[in-house]
Amino acid sequence: MQGAASIALLLMSLCTQPSLGQQTPTSPTTPAAPQPVVNDTTGQAGLPQAPDPKPTEPLFMRPTSRDYTKPKSHIWNPIAPYTAIQVPTFQMGNTTLGSLLKDGKIYLSLADAVTLALENNYDIAISRINLDIADTDLLRARAGSSLRGVSTGLLTNTIGGTTTTITTGGGPGATSQGVGGGGTGVGGIVVSTNGGGPVPENLDPVLTGQLSYEASTQPQLNTLFSGGLSVLTTDTGTYNFNYAQGFLTGTQLTVGFNNTRVTTDNAFSNFSPSLTTSFRATATQHLLQGFGWGVNGRFILQAKNDRRITDSAFRQQLLYTVNQVENIYWALVSAYEDEQAKERQLAQSSQLTSDNRKQLEIGTLAPLDVVNSDSAVASDKQALVASKTNLEYQQLLMKQAILRNLNDPQLSQAPVVPTDRVALDRLPEEDVQVEDLVKQAYANNPQIEQAVLNMKNNEITIKAFKNGLLPVVDAYAFYGGSALGGAQNPNALNFNTGKPYPPGTFPSIGYGDVFQNTFNNNAPDKGVGVNMTITLRNRTAQADQARSQMEYRQSQMRLQQLYTLIRIQVTNQQYALTNDRAQVQAAQAARDFAAQSLDAEQKKYRLGASTTANVLQQGRNLATGENNLISATAAYARDRAQLFQLLANTLDRYGISIEAAAQAVGGGAGMATPVIPGLTAPKAPEAPKPIDVNPGAAPPQ
Repeated sequence: MQGAASIALLLMSLCTQPSLGQQTPTSPTTPAAPQPVVNDTTGQAGLPQAPDPKPTEPLFMRPTSRDYTKPKSHIWNPIAPYTAIQVPTFQMGNTTLGSLLKDGKIYLSLADAVTLALENNYDIAISRINLDIADTDLLRARAGSSLRGVSTGLLTNTIGGTTTTITTGGGPGATSQGVGGGGTGVGGIVVSTNGGGPVPENLDPVLTGQLSYEASTQPQLNTLFSGGLSVLTTDTGTYNFNYAQGFLTGTQLTVGFNNTRVTTDNAFSNFSPSLTTSFRATATQHLLQGFGWGVNGRFILQAKNDRRITDSAFRQQLLYTVNQVENIYWALVSAYEDEQAKERQLAQSSQLTSDNRKQLEIGTLAPLDVVNSDSAVASDKQALVASKTNLEYQQLLMKQAILRNLNDPQLSQAPVVPTDRVALDRLPEEDVQVEDLVKQAYANNPQIEQAVLNMKNNEITIKAFKNGLLPVVDAYAFYGGSALGGAQNPNALNFNTGKPYPPGTFPSIGYGDVFQNTFNNNAPDKGVGVNMTITLRNRTAQADQARSQMEYRQSQMRLQQLYTLIRIQVTNQQYALTNDRAQVQAAQAARDFAAQSLDAEQKKYRLGASTTANVLQQGRNLATGENNLISATAAYARDRAQLFQLLANTLDRYGISIEAAAQAVGGGAGMATPVIPGLTAPKAPEAPKPIDVNPGAAPPQ
């Protein structure tokens, strides 16, 4: 025994135990530019250190409908932990539109569209459930179980308004998924080392019991050992209980209590019925592998990080979906204005055709001009039909983005009328230095936050595999006792006399005395020892430990790649916004010029100084100018929203509460209407000017 203890002490002196201390929440400070570091978790020269991202607030446990991190308690209801947890069903109904629905039309502002999306959009609703799923993983971790993981990818099932977003690989080998490829493992998948290492102790106490009764009648091959009986009858009752619990220190406690009651006609048994009880309490402590809070509590840290990652992913989903709804809204605005422009164009060409026919009837216009204007009317009608079809499709896209149920005829058939237009007010971000914008994106971008938290999980995994390199050396100690009692067996034989024992030879001992004697050190059973398991070549542990560092290196590279991508996108988006503004201004000037040219051409036509072809050409120029203006304005609105998404300040800018969005279950939970800056009311459409017919004018040459 002393030799084993000496070996254990020697191994402990040669091997150091890595520590996995409690992580503290990251302070919400704006990070500086990445700076190179000499050492990292792996003890080697590393890539530039990641700046601390501004964490998604509030940290860790954002309140939802139920706290799934807490189990059902035995208090007040002993069977509560063994009953199912009922997860509420989702609501299929839509948020009441209220004043938005008037005269069979949905008059929708951008703020209303965003509010309805936060309450009803399925992508956000599905992502919202991930918060509770992450909490169930934390509940598992506190019991010492491994993590099931949480899906934190963006949900992009809302149709329309596709936006560019940065995606990084999440699986081993810098791939987006850990499947496929020529180097796949068992089952055709690539398994990460995340979550590997020594298995933590089971922290939930486990109580096991065995209650049994057995009646046995057994013929005897040799009656010498059955007191001369050819058939031996034995009734056995067993009542055994065992309690086991692990602790974060790497300690395992086991307490067993066994009871047996045997009634037999065997003459060799002095007691019938006989009562036998025993107990043993054993404490086992990991000294090397599996020692300490760091190894056994690492899943709790990882589960908390995963919850923070899920919080960040939910914020990312909000940013993405709000941006997507904005793009759908501006596409709807473009389609609506395009349909109005096509109606004006048709009205102008129809008015010209009507006037031409009047002039043809009085003989002041050639028939070819009427044919030309009729052709223009047909083309304008076709363009209007296509524009109406596009408008109906864009209205449908908007409704599927902000409503849950489109089966209501009142809503499915109601046209959506957008009531907001984008203003060309200059944004403060356009005048900020690119480096400052990039730093702001580094601090706020949820994908950087998630990447940094994933690296922290990788660091925990690396330390766990370092601990897994150590031999298994477990010290244990136990203490127990036993007792015997019962009533004298009437069939018991005295082998010295060959006759049964006289009554009272063996005093009766009741179960109470037997139970007391079990624990009063009357018949103790105690001892200590050390168990050792040393893998001589240790190749599996070496391979896993090396692989965990390699995967950490890949996560470092992916983070640096993410910095580069964000820098490029922020820089490009600032340039795009400046170019878009100039494009809108140029398109507005071109449209105004086309309108003035059409008006001048119509005046010349009324005076007989122009032709139908010239008027139609100027009308087409005006239609082209309006289309260009609509497209340029929509591009500016989309790029403005995209810049907000890249800077990850959309929610703050619009006054959207993440807590309210996380609790918006069932279609509306007191969501405040966002306040979206940079909007203006739509301009009233200009009515087409009729062309006066001058019967006295000479026909145009």
